[in-house]
Amino acid sequence: MRLLALPGAVAVLVLAAGPAGAQPTTPVPPVVDPGGPPASAPVGVRPLGRAVGDAGTGLAVIRLLPNTAPTRSIIPGAEDKLPKQAGVEVGFGLASAQVNSEAYLSFEKVIAQASPGGIAVQGASPQTPGALAQTAPPNNVQPNSGGINPPSTPLDTLVKAGLLNGQVHAQWSDTLGPCVGTIADSSTELASLSALNAIPTLPSTPDLAGVFDAPNLDPAADQAVVDGLKNLAGGLSTLGGVLGAKSALLSLPNTLAARSVVRLVDIPGSPNKAVESTSTMQVAAVKLLAGTPFELSVNVVSQPTLTVTSTGDKATSTVRYTAPILDVVQGGKSLGRLDAANPRLDVPIGIPLQNPVEKLPIIGDLLGNGQVIPTGLSKLDLGVLRLSVAGLNQKGEDSTQPFQGYQLGATARLLDLQVLPTDALGLPNLPSALAQISLGEQVARAYAPTGGVVCGTATSTPQQPPAPQPKGPQLAYTNAAYHSVPIFWAGTGMLLFGVVLVAALPRRKRV
Repeated sequence: MRLLALPGAVAVLVLAAGPAGAQPTTPVPPVVDPGGPPASAPVGVRPLGRAVGDAGTGLAVIRLLPNTAPTRSIIPGAEDKLPKQAGVEVGFGLASAQVNSEAYLSFEKVIAQASPGGIAVQGASPQTPGALAQTAPPNNVQPNSGGINPPSTPLDTLVKAGLLNGQVHAQWSDTLGPCVGTIADSSTELASLSALNAIPTLPSTPDLAGVFDAPNLDPAADQAVVDGLKNLAGGLSTLGGVLGAKSALLSLPNTLAARSVVRLVDIPGSPNKAVESTSTMQVAAVKLLAGTPFELSVNVVSQPTLTVTSTGDKATSTVRYTAPILDVVQGGKSLGRLDAANPRLDVPIGIPLQNPVEKLPIIGDLLGNGQVIPTGLSKLDLGVLRLSVAGLNQKGEDSTQPFQGYQLGATARLLDLQVLPTDALGLPNLPSALAQISLGEQVARAYAPTGGVVCGTATSTPQQPPAPQPKGPQLAYTNAAYHSVPIFWAGTGMLLFGVVLVAALPRRKRV
């Protein structure tokens, strides 16, 4: 399966590259004979419009061991400069809309795709079965839609999704090219989702004797933590027995929808058009630790929308982002609000250092029996659930390839949920983050020629191939052997003609 979204940090770095080169289209083959005719040349009516843009929206991406695997690159020395990727990435629901008027193959000028899900290991990802896709040209009058119910797999402990529906629409005019309004439109809708019924990067056994050694604790304190973990209902991989078959770290009780659109819009005071790429999300609420005494509800007050518009000029090209507003509630009490001014909220995960009433840890301000932590209870925080809204990252630059213009791109996320260890979690070889779930990854890029996209047609005539060049000097005749071959064939032809003539004449009877 194919991964639904790339890590946002890596995506921001590639924004500086030409969007035409970022499109997953067939590369232009190199020229073998500079004096030969082109591989293909338009004949007759040819669209004048040139536009490049894409928008991608991923519903959910789960990353294990984030920022631990090197990012591969075909550019020498680039791997050391690019941020590291996750060891394993699993995702669901990608809506991708791509436009590239410069694509080498005609049917790759517009690609609208909705993918059900995918997995990548250290950045490598196989193809996705069951994806919906539509390409243009030729033009498609109606969109293509369908649904898929992902089967049960061994990855269900990481992520389990319900029915997913998708719709894709790719349009292109034979005479006006991209000047059709909405060029590419893709959407996905996910009925339900649960992620991380266990955290495989943590040990599953509750007995960590001989393994646990916190650097900031003395041996007696280490032993107290080990004894406290033994009293819990499960190992750290289930957060002490909180996670399981019926309880996941994150779940979506309502429909989650994503949409990506690339279209042309009017430029005020100009007959030309601008390239606009838009990524939108629709989600009502997210549940953390649903069905447990520690359940947290993340209510989405404001939906995120990312729109990138390129007019071909830096002064008038824009990035518009409606940042999400999230309210975090636990046990009917608000823990805080996530927005652009307050982008992060930490929920501690600890264990009581006395025998607990319930064999469960302490998450937030609640005990395993659902009561508020009493005053004077001694506890130790071993981890943190970190909720954050990813801020907007954008980058733009003037470009000359494949045409003179201005390109602009941006990325954002609705919600990041990270499981982080504290210094008190004395386990060897732990990464800085144990797991990460990203909801609503958004990427949008647009690239237009200077002055905007020209909507019109031109007439092209077929190019004549160049005259053949002599391959070398002609040799002089040096003996009669050069004349023997034509004389032989001339004599043979006359002989055959005589045989046919004699056979055709009537014979006279002898008297």
